[in-house]
Amino acid sequence: MKIIKNFHNKLKKHTFAPLKLIFVITIGKLFNFKIQMANYLSKEDMANIFKEYGGSEKNSGSTEGQIALFTHRIKGLSNHLQQNKKDHSCRRTLLTLVGKRKRLLRYLASKDINKYRALIEKLGIRK
Repeated sequence: MKIIKNFHNKLKKHTFAPLKLIFVITIGKLFNFKIQMANYLSKEDMANIFKEYGGSEKNSGSTEGQIALFTHRIKGLSNHLQQNKKDHSCRRTLLTLVGKRKRLLRYLASKDINKYRALIEKLGIRK
């Protein structure tokens, strides 16, 4: 918000008050949007995901827990992109997450095929 105030103070010198107000409101909405997107998942939700898939709340590094977390984020980003089709930075993030999840699934399949099959069935991904 400090950025907005500094920008607003610089614009006070000019006589384009209506344009100034519209721009400040637009920037404010943009910052609020970024803050909301950053807080998409609470600590309790993450703990529940890791407890359900990773074994315990503290086991945040398990492959199964990470895959489940990526799947949750992918579903959220997919829903966001259905409403905001031109959000290309979000689309890039989605593709990055899909790639990470794919690599983790490949790793899990090579280490323990039974855990891989159980996880896929539980998450409802793949065929």
